[in-house]
Amino acid sequence: MRRRLRRTAPLAGVLAGALLLGACGAGGRSDDGGDGGDGGSADAPGVTEDTITIGAHFPLTGVAAPGYSEIPTGAQAYFDYVNANGGVHGREIEYIVRDDAYNPTNTSSVTNELVLEEEIFAMVGGLGTPTHSAVVDFLNDEGVPDFFVSSGSLMWGDDPETYPYTFGWQPDYEIEGKIIGQYVAENLPDAKVGLFLQDDDFGDDAEKGVRQFLDEQIVASERYTSGNTDVGPQIAGLQAAGADLVLAFDTPSYTALSQLVALKLGYEPQWFYSNVGSDAELVGSLLSRFSEGAVEGNASSLDGVLSTEYIPGADQPQDPWVQLWQKVWDEHGGEGKLTNYRIYGMSHAYAFVQALMAAGEDLTRDGIVEAMEEVGSELEGPQLAPFRYSEDSHLGISGLRVVEIQDGAAEDLTPVLVTDIGDAEITEDDSGQADDAPPESGIPEAP
Repeated sequence: MRRRLRRTAPLAGVLAGALLLGACGAGGRSDDGGDGGDGGSADAPGVTEDTITIGAHFPLTGVAAPGYSEIPTGAQAYFDYVNANGGVHGREIEYIVRDDAYNPTNTSSVTNELVLEEEIFAMVGGLGTPTHSAVVDFLNDEGVPDFFVSSGSLMWGDDPETYPYTFGWQPDYEIEGKIIGQYVAENLPDAKVGLFLQDDDFGDDAEKGVRQFLDEQIVASERYTSGNTDVGPQIAGLQAAGADLVLAFDTPSYTALSQLVALKLGYEPQWFYSNVGSDAELVGSLLSRFSEGAVEGNASSLDGVLSTEYIPGADQPQDPWVQLWQKVWDEHGGEGKLTNYRIYGMSHAYAFVQALMAAGEDLTRDGIVEAMEEVGSELEGPQLAPFRYSEDSHLGISGLRVVEIQDGAAEDLTPVLVTDIGDAEITEDDSGQADDAPPESGIPEAP
């Protein structure tokens, strides 16, 4: 028997804001079963015969805008590509993006606007752990599909009973921490490990995974508060503890800040940055900006750094998925070039189109959730490892590979490794997902 989707009372509190990285209303069902207005029917607000309206919150301005503001431009380009090829079941996707400047208070405001005024069918790709934490209860109370949150927090998928409408997309921070921890334990068993962690669920979940393998090797754990750009004490603490390998779970701004402080202190450990903080081109530009030109930042600024990868990036122009994304960007993109952030946006847009196709022509909010629980784990796409979607888990991509950055490109150090949260074993993926290629049309087929 299928689990009945339910709404739960909001959790207390709102997480504090971070630096990179209310009322019932029109979005709900009417008592009489009538139309919900121009936004769509009572069963599917935001859906008409010709359109599906979705929304997202992103930092389009402010300190978090570099890099992250490019994600919705990639998603928009792919939705435009789909619309130009007939849409989904004859409906075009209308994508409304609101700027929250990576401030949870703003996120609440723009989400209310999207749900209650714009009457979106779904929230797709809302970015950030502290920001999306401010609205996840509201979205689930309103019964709004909350798909593919742009964050690896466990909150987006490990408890579908509490958040039945919310789905993660990227690998969660705990499994990334596990895979990193095992790699270090097997390949760098004598390293004195220091942790540089964002002081929220990002750092907490990652540390939980790392400590499964490295508890005895860890000599120091330092946390930074997003918004406080002085990380001198934290990096000095790692240096004083003798850490010769630093595992950093941070955002690109703090990767650049940690590198600048380490240069100033003459501290030269081996660095291992999580996927979130390891975009070499962006970090290079931030190094140059933060140092006011004293450091010549470029794509080689992170040479020798270890990291992880779960979708092919812009450094792989021969990959068939990257070739598709380049075609989409050339035809429907705006200014600028194809970047890893735009590829990220296109990749989760592709997954959402698959979800719409799986839900069928008679589109409802509960229907798309049920479809993802039934077939989501079988979806093909650019992700290197399968999704974990089911009735019991709304967690996203199940694995990744460890890489070394050289000249701005990722060189594989491991095959794709997959696992799950808790004590699930880490194994080499045998699904063949990493060898998947897009359909010739660039439009996913219905599952």
